Amino acid sequence: MTVLFLVVLVDMLGFTIVIPFLTYFIQDLASGQGINDVGSRDFWVGVVIAVYSLAQFLFTPILGSISDRLGRRPVIMFGLVSNSIFFIVFGLSNSLEMAIAARFLSGAGNGNIAVARAYIGDISTYDLIPRRMGMLGAAFGLGFMIGPFIGGLLSDPAASIGGYFDSAFWRNNEYLLPCMFSSLLSLISLALAFFWLEESLDKDSRAETVSDGSLDKLSETFSNIFGVLKIPVISTLVLVNFLFLMAFSMMHGTFILFTAMSVDSGGLGWSEMENGWIFAFIGLLGVIIQGGLIGPLTDRFGMSKLMMIGTVLCGFGIASLPYVPPDASWLILGSSAGLAIGNGLFSPTHSSLLTFEANKGGHELGLVMGAQEGYGALARILGPLLAAYLWSITVEGDGIWTFHTCFRVAGLIFILAAALQLTLKLEVDKDDENPIIQN
Repeated sequence: MTVLFLVVLVDMLGFTIVIPFLTYFIQDLASGQGINDVGSRDFWVGVVIAVYSLAQFLFTPILGSISDRLGRRPVIMFGLVSNSIFFIVFGLSNSLEMAIAARFLSGAGNGNIAVARAYIGDISTYDLIPRRMGMLGAAFGLGFMIGPFIGGLLSDPAASIGGYFDSAFWRNNEYLLPCMFSSLLSLISLALAFFWLEESLDKDSRAETVSDGSLDKLSETFSNIFGVLKIPVISTLVLVNFLFLMAFSMMHGTFILFTAMSVDSGGLGWSEMENGWIFAFIGLLGVIIQGGLIGPLTDRFGMSKLMMIGTVLCGFGIASLPYVPPDASWLILGSSAGLAIGNGLFSPTHSSLLTFEANKGGHELGLVMGAQEGYGALARILGPLLAAYLWSITVEGDGIWTFHTCFRVAGLIFILAAALQLTLKLEVDKDDENPIIQN
């Protein structure tokens, strides 16, 4: 678990570094190609965010299924190699087309999240799963805390750092340095995995190898992925996660579109660095919740209740974001806290419940987790695209149709996810003594 934690942490650091500058980067590329209308320009931010998730939707379930056959370790390492290459390509992008291609290829190779969760399921007893999922979440939180801050710090080094970086090359490639740093972190993570991460799935526990199935086996893999939605309880958990991630991902692009918007237009007028600081705050709260409090909270309240509380808190946090006034921008800490605490409660409890139900039903854990990540990726496609579309048609609107609209819609989707949770009949709830939590 220690090595897996470090691998995921370094991987997440590299991934989250792009958060504070991606919006500005894509806006610059769009403007450079003559797209100057605010709505049309900002729509491309959602497209670039969504294309990464599109690739994950297409390839992560396959990688999860392959990990059931070949083992978790090689799939994790493959994702790290992919990240190392395509972060650099993204940083060198001089057109929207190149940026989109780089993000797609990076997403296609990175199935690490699903495989890491399956890895935990391989090596954990039921009583350890919630805490270890929390440790994985803490790695995400640390990545969110440190990565965006570094991304904001290293953006536009010609102006922010100067010295060696005060040159024409770095002025023309304002966002290459944080991407290079991301690539380096992925290489470090790859070294950790290569030398110290042991395989968690012994050969006797693996499914048939891919080579025994040829194209028919790949076709069967796709059938199994979609077949997960036919499994009682698991299908509902997958749908809850789909709605949660769809609503949550609606703020991935629009959060910074709002904070970067000029004060005269209703935004906060923030820079990359200021956005880096607020995401560091979100990450810090995530670390506190998932790294230290999730175990005691789970013992006290149970996973089902925490999952519901997390959903409600996230909905409040996102829906309230655009109402933060420029002259009291510190109030965004309240909305951000709702996001961070809500996600910190939802993610590990949901993953733990899904792991328990999959094991209880005798389903292949890698397949279930891969399918969940695939549908989660679909949610992360639709969320940014829906938010980008709503933003593009309302950013300069008036009345009830303003840039607030996409945040309100996200809040409604969270309400739907909470309502769906009320229909769940979980095995973990059938006993007075929780079999996952109690020793």
